Amino acid sequence: MPSKKKAARRVATPARKAKSQLRKTWKETRAALSSAEGKVEKRVRELVARSGVDTRQATKTLKAWRGRLDRERKKAVRQVEGGLSTLQVRARQERRALARMVDEAVQSTLAALNIPSRQEVHELTRRVEELSHKVGGFRR
Repeated sequence: MPSKKKAARRVATPARKAKSQLRKTWKETRAALSSAEGKVEKRVRELVARSGVDTRQATKTLKAWRGRLDRERKKAVRQVEGGLSTLQVRARQERRALARMVDEAVQSTLAALNIPSRQEVHELTRRVEELSHKVGGFRR
């Protein structure tokens, strides 16, 4: 029986979870706004039917409300995008700061335990190879 390839599973990182949650929240917000818009339209139609208001005037009012809702929706999108970009910048800065702190902690631990770092081992290896070449040159 031929072996089946396993599909690579994506690891759920905190960033992906946050992005997924943000998309879900935004989708729910849009649905709520659409629902509210539909309810307003329904109420206006009921009001027009009961009061005998001119339908042309009601249509103008509905268009005005739709325009206002669209402007508010666009404004909300800009605010969310601005907040998200600010959050992304801050996350990058915090990640860099955390990386520096971890590097410093590792270096101080290595120094305290008198263990050479990878860079120090690499430098010593390079120097030993250089000296080996010099000694090999003297032997010839």
